[in-house]
Amino acid sequence: MIRLLPLLFVLLLAGAQAAPPKKAPAKAAAKPAAEAAPAAHASAAEEDKGKEINGVCAACHGEHGQGGKRGEYPRIAGQRAAYLKDQLKSFRARKRINIPMYPYTQERELPDEDIEAVSEYLAAIQLPTKWPEFKDTDDALTRLEAVEKVMIIPRAEGNIENGKTIYQKECHSCHGRDGRGRGKFPMLIGQYTNYLKKQADSYVKGERPHDEEGPVGILNKLSEKDIQDILAYLTAIQDPEK
Repeated sequence: MIRLLPLLFVLLLAGAQAAPPKKAPAKAAAKPAAEAAPAAHASAAEEDKGKEINGVCAACHGEHGQGGKRGEYPRIAGQRAAYLKDQLKSFRARKRINIPMYPYTQERELPDEDIEAVSEYLAAIQLPTKWPEFKDTDDALTRLEAVEKVMIIPRAEGNIENGKTIYQKECHSCHGRDGRGRGKFPMLIGQYTNYLKKQADSYVKGERPHDEEGPVGILNKLSEKDIQDILAYLTAIQDPEK
């Protein structure tokens, strides 16, 4: 039985919530945006376990892992499983400082097998990336809720060409040329821009360790404008078809 924190504590940290999930069809018909659904590679038992554990994560990160409060809580759906596992273990070991995460990543609350299950579950979620189609009878609330489920990050301001040049020179070897990450390095596209900017600032200030062994890393060599241009580039290469 999975060990959950007291319900009151979870509710106090509750973030934005999404509508109940449905299984995505093999080929989506022309309907309102499909609900996020895990891919079918995991067994039903593994999926159920990951989904149950994610019930605690959902208070802040949303029921589908889509994040909350416009990026105060990051998108974790579709993120690389290896990265999620690595970060959850870093929270638990206090290698990555994030006080709100501490209660949830204690060994008694989230042992290794639970980290495996919830990471694989979240990584398999495919969020809708196409605008929904509406019927004439759909009211304003229905339309608003449907649009909020679509995970397309608004374009960030900046020089896209400069951002592309810097990203492909300095960042692609870890995060991939398409921004979808590699191994333990996270996917960057589809992530809230303000969240990425906050993390970049933390790296520059030394508040969060980057991959470099020394105190100065790649981001420390870039100007504020360069970092903003990279963020603009990342929002420009989102591909809803992938």
